[in-house]
Amino acid sequence: MERSFYMEQLPYIDEHGTDVAAPRDRVWVALNAVLRGELSGGTSFARVLGAEPSAATASFDGRPGQTLPGFRVVAADPQRMLVLEGRHRFSRYRLTFILEDQRLRAQTHAAFPGLRGRLYRAAVIGTGGHRLVTRRLLRQVARRV
Repeated sequence: MERSFYMEQLPYIDEHGTDVAAPRDRVWVALNAVLRGELSGGTSFARVLGAEPSAATASFDGRPGQTLPGFRVVAADPQRMLVLEGRHRFSRYRLTFILEDQRLRAQTHAAFPGLRGRLYRAAVIGTGGHRLVTRRLLRQVARRV
Protein backbone atom coordinates (compact mmCIF):
# COMPACT_ATOMS: atom_id res chain seq x y z
CA MET A 1 0.00 0.00 0.00
CA GLU A 2 1.29 3.48 -0.79
CA ARG A 3 2.53 5.72 1.97
CA SER A 4 -0.09 8.05 3.41
CA PHE A 5 0.54 11.78 3.49
CA TYR A 6 -2.10 12.14 6.20
CA MET A 7 0.40 13.23 8.82
CA GLU A 8 2.45 15.22 6.31
CA GLN A 9 1.98 18.96 6.35
CA LEU A 10 0.59 19.89 2.96
CA PRO A 11 -0.01 23.55 2.21
CA TYR A 12 -3.53 24.82 2.83
CA ILE A 13 -5.42 25.63 -0.36
CA ASP A 14 -8.99 26.48 0.62
CA GLU A 15 -12.16 25.58 2.48
CA HIS A 16 -15.75 25.59 1.31
CA GLY A 17 -18.95 24.75 3.14
CA THR A 18 -22.67 24.43 2.77
CA ASP A 19 -25.60 24.23 5.11
CA VAL A 20 -27.33 20.85 5.25
CA ALA A 21 -30.76 20.44 6.77
CA ALA A 22 -30.36 16.82 7.81
CA PRO A 23 -28.89 14.69 10.58
CA ARG A 24 -25.24 13.71 10.26
CA ASP A 25 -26.00 10.05 9.55
CA ARG A 26 -27.95 11.04 6.43
CA VAL A 27 -25.27 13.53 5.38
CA TRP A 28 -22.61 10.80 5.74
CA VAL A 29 -24.53 8.43 3.47
CA ALA A 30 -25.22 11.19 0.93
CA LEU A 31 -21.57 12.34 0.93
CA ASN A 32 -20.30 8.85 0.16
CA ALA A 33 -22.95 8.31 -2.52
CA VAL A 34 -22.11 11.61 -4.23
CA LEU A 35 -18.37 10.92 -4.11
CA ARG A 36 -18.89 7.41 -5.50
CA GLY A 37 -21.16 8.72 -8.25
CA GLU A 38 -19.05 11.71 -9.24
CA LEU A 39 -15.54 10.32 -8.92
CA SER A 40 -15.76 6.61 -9.70
CA GLY A 41 -15.95 7.24 -13.44
CA GLY A 42 -12.67 9.14 -13.61
CA THR A 43 -10.38 6.13 -14.13
CA SER A 44 -9.16 7.22 -17.58
CA PHE A 45 -8.40 10.76 -16.42
CA ALA A 46 -6.63 9.42 -13.32
CA ARG A 47 -4.44 7.18 -15.50
CA VAL A 48 -3.54 10.08 -17.82
CA LEU A 49 -2.36 12.06 -14.78
CA GLY A 50 -0.55 9.04 -13.34
CA ALA A 51 -2.78 9.20 -10.25
CA GLU A 52 -2.34 6.90 -7.29
CA PRO A 53 -4.75 5.23 -6.84
CA SER A 54 -5.99 5.08 -10.39
CA ALA A 55 -9.12 2.97 -9.90
CA ALA A 56 -12.06 2.60 -7.53
CA THR A 57 -12.57 -0.27 -5.13
CA ALA A 58 -15.59 -2.48 -5.80
CA SER A 59 -17.54 -0.72 -3.08
CA PHE A 60 -17.23 2.70 -1.49
CA ASP A 61 -18.83 3.77 1.75
CA GLY A 62 -16.03 5.84 3.25
CA ARG A 63 -13.96 3.15 4.97
CA PRO A 64 -10.18 3.54 5.29
CA GLY A 65 -8.37 1.88 2.39
CA GLN A 66 -11.28 2.23 -0.05
CA THR A 67 -10.51 4.14 -3.22
CA LEU A 68 -11.97 6.27 -5.96
CA PRO A 69 -9.86 7.25 -8.98
CA GLY A 70 -7.28 9.69 -7.62
CA PHE A 71 -8.31 9.28 -3.97
CA ARG A 72 -7.81 6.85 -1.08
CA VAL A 73 -9.66 7.06 2.24
CA VAL A 74 -6.91 7.49 4.84
CA ALA A 75 -9.09 8.38 7.82
CA ALA A 76 -12.76 8.22 8.58
CA ASP A 77 -14.85 8.97 11.62
CA PRO A 78 -18.35 8.16 10.36
CA GLN A 79 -20.75 11.08 10.62
CA ARG A 80 -17.88 13.42 11.57
CA MET A 81 -14.95 13.36 9.13
CA LEU A 82 -13.75 11.75 5.89
CA VAL A 83 -10.16 12.25 4.73
CA LEU A 84 -9.17 11.44 1.15
CA GLU A 85 -5.64 11.56 -0.23
CA GLY A 86 -4.04 11.06 -3.57
CA ARG A 87 -1.20 12.04 -5.78
CA HIS A 88 -0.23 12.22 -9.40
CA ARG A 89 2.72 13.46 -11.39
CA PHE A 90 1.92 17.12 -10.65
CA SER A 91 0.57 17.12 -7.09
CA ARG A 92 0.06 15.48 -3.69
CA TYR A 93 -3.28 16.38 -2.12
CA ARG A 94 -5.71 15.82 0.72
CA LEU A 95 -9.43 16.55 0.74
CA THR A 96 -11.07 16.53 4.17
CA PHE A 97 -14.83 16.58 4.63
CA ILE A 98 -16.01 17.72 8.06
CA LEU A 99 -19.59 17.03 9.09
CA GLU A 100 -21.02 19.35 11.71
CA ASP A 101 -24.56 19.89 12.90
CA GLN A 102 -26.37 21.39 9.90
CA ARG A 103 -23.07 22.09 8.03
CA LEU A 104 -20.67 20.24 5.70
CA ARG A 105 -17.21 21.63 5.04
CA ALA A 106 -14.48 20.58 2.59
CA GLN A 107 -10.85 21.54 3.23
CA THR A 108 -8.15 21.10 0.61
CA HIS A 109 -4.41 20.81 1.22
CA ALA A 110 -1.97 20.19 -1.62
CA ALA A 111 1.61 20.48 -2.77
CA PHE A 112 2.55 21.18 -6.38
CA PRO A 113 6.28 20.48 -6.72
CA GLY A 114 8.41 21.68 -9.61
CA LEU A 115 7.61 23.73 -12.67
CA ARG A 116 4.98 21.29 -13.95
CA GLY A 117 3.35 21.34 -10.53
CA ARG A 118 3.19 25.13 -10.51
CA LEU A 119 1.67 25.12 -14.00
CA TYR A 120 -0.89 22.51 -12.93
CA ARG A 121 -1.76 24.58 -9.84
CA ALA A 122 -2.32 27.62 -12.05
CA ALA A 123 -4.59 25.59 -14.33
CA VAL A 124 -6.64 23.97 -11.56
CA ILE A 125 -6.55 26.34 -8.59
CA GLY A 126 -5.76 29.62 -10.31
CA THR A 127 -8.65 29.38 -12.77
CA GLY A 128 -11.17 28.63 -10.01
CA GLY A 129 -11.90 25.17 -11.40
CA HIS A 130 -11.17 23.44 -8.10
CA ARG A 131 -13.46 25.85 -6.26
CA LEU A 132 -16.31 25.19 -8.70
CA VAL A 133 -15.97 21.41 -8.49
CA THR A 134 -15.74 21.38 -4.68
CA ARG A 135 -18.75 23.64 -4.26
CA ARG A 136 -20.73 21.55 -6.74
CA LEU A 137 -19.97 18.37 -4.74
CA LEU A 138 -21.14 20.06 -1.54
CA ARG A 139 -24.35 21.29 -3.18
CA GLN A 140 -25.05 17.80 -4.52
CA VAL A 141 -24.72 16.33 -1.03
CA ALA A 142 -27.04 18.99 0.40
CA ARG A 143 -29.63 18.27 -2.31
CA ARG A 144 -29.34 14.52 -1.88
CA VAL A 145 -30.20 14.65 1.84
